[in-house]
Amino acid sequence: MKTKITLLTLLFIGLNISFAQQDEECMTKLSIFHEYVKAKNYDAAYEPWMAVRNKCPKFNNAIYIDGEKILNHKIKKATVATDKVNYINDLLKLWEQRAMYFASKTKKGEYAAKACQLMYDNRKVLNKTKEELYECYDAAYKLDKATFTNPKSLYTYFSLMVDLYDAKKKPAKDLFNKYDDVVEKVEEEVKNYSEKLNKLIEKEDAGTALTKKEGKFKKFYESYLKAYDQISGSIDQKLGDRANCENLIPLYKKDFEAHKNDAVWLQRAAGKMSEKDCTDDPLFFDLVNAYHKLSPSANSAYYLGILKDKQKKSNEAIKFYEQAISLETDKFKKAKLYNRIALKLKAKHRYGKARNYFRQALKLNPSNGRPYLSIAAMYAASANNCGDSNFNKRAVYWLAAKEARKAARVDPTQKKNSAKSVANYEAKAPQKSEIFSSGRSGEVIKIGCWIGASVTVPKI
Repeated sequence: MKTKITLLTLLFIGLNISFAQQDEECMTKLSIFHEYVKAKNYDAAYEPWMAVRNKCPKFNNAIYIDGEKILNHKIKKATVATDKVNYINDLLKLWEQRAMYFASKTKKGEYAAKACQLMYDNRKVLNKTKEELYECYDAAYKLDKATFTNPKSLYTYFSLMVDLYDAKKKPAKDLFNKYDDVVEKVEEEVKNYSEKLNKLIEKEDAGTALTKKEGKFKKFYESYLKAYDQISGSIDQKLGDRANCENLIPLYKKDFEAHKNDAVWLQRAAGKMSEKDCTDDPLFFDLVNAYHKLSPSANSAYYLGILKDKQKKSNEAIKFYEQAISLETDKFKKAKLYNRIALKLKAKHRYGKARNYFRQALKLNPSNGRPYLSIAAMYAASANNCGDSNFNKRAVYWLAAKEARKAARVDPTQKKNSAKSVANYEAKAPQKSEIFSSGRSGEVIKIGCWIGASVTVPKI
C-alpha cells in the first residue's frame, strides 16, 4: 500500500493535491480511469470515472479533463438517438460541474462557447433552432468576451446571425454590428498570437536556435493564426454582398444624425464604407470629417487620406497617411497601416515608395508574410523595365522568387501562396539550358531601376 501511495503521489504532484483529505478509493479509481484514457480505452474508463465523479467531484480536475474525452467518445459512438442526447446533456452538465468545483481553471467564455458549439454540432438530434443557438452564443460572448476565442465558434456565431438576417429575423443594423464585433475580436486574437510569434521569429533571425519548448509554442501560435486566417475569409464570404453600398449607404444615412457624436459608430461606419469601396458617396466625406473632428486618430487620418486619393491629390493623401502612422502607437496596428498604404502605392505603380512601406510593416510585424509577396509581385511586374538584356530582365524573377520564399518562412497562412508564387516566378526565369548556353552560372547580376539589388545566377 505504501508503494501504491508513493506512486500516486508522484503522479499528481504537479496538481498540488492534498492527499491526506482525499478518499483512497477515489484516488485508486482515478488512477485506473486516467490510465485507460491515456490508452484511449474510453469505454473501460467510463465506469471508474463515473464512480469518482459522483463520489468525489472536487477531488481532481482530471475528472473533468478526462471526462470530456470519455463523453465525446460516447457521443461519437452512440447509435441510438436517445443515448446520444443523454451523453450530450451529460457533457454539458460536466462543464457546469467543472465551473462549480474548479472555477479558477474554467474560463467562462471558453466553456460557454464550447457548450454552444456542442449543441450547434448536434442541433438536429437536439432539435435546436437557429434562434436558440444564436442566443446561446450571444450570451457566451457577453458573459466573457476575453476568453471567447475559439475560431470555429466565432465563425458559427456570426454565421447564425447571417442566417437570421436572411430569414428576416434580424435587421441589417444588427448584422453589420455583429460583423464588426466578430472581426474586431478576430483581429485581437491575431494580434495576440502574432506578437508572441514575432518574438520567436526575431530570435531565430538573430541566429539563436529556439529551445524545444519554444519550438512547440511556435507551432501552436502558427496553428491558431492559420485558423483565424481561414475563418476571416469565411466570415467575409458569409457576409457576401449583404454589406454592399446599396445596403450600407441608406442605413448609415438614416442613423448618422443619431450617431454623429459616437466615435465608435463613426469609425465602424467609415471603415465599412472604405472596405466595400463606397467612398465616392458624399456620406463617406461626412462620416470621416465628423470622426476626425470628434476623435482625431490614426484611423480618421487614414480615411482623410483616402478622400484625398479620391480627389486625385496624391501628395496630400500621403501627408494624411503619414499622419495616421505618426498617431498610431500600437506596433501591430501601425504595421497594418504601413501595409495598407503600401498597397495603395503599389496600385499606383509607385513601387519604390511602396517597398519602403512594406519593409516598415515587416519590421513591426515580422510574422506577416503578405508584404514579402507584395514586394515579390512588384519585382516581377518590373522585370521588363529593369534589365539591359533579355537574360538580365528575366533574372529579376529569381529575385522575386527569393522574396516570395520569405513569406512561407515566417507566415503559416501564406505557405500555399508563397509556393505558387515561387513556382510561377522560377518558370519565367532563365532555365538550366539557358544558363549553360550563356556561360553565366554563378554570376552576380546587378539589377537597376527602382529595385537596386543584385541576384546570383544559379550554379549548374
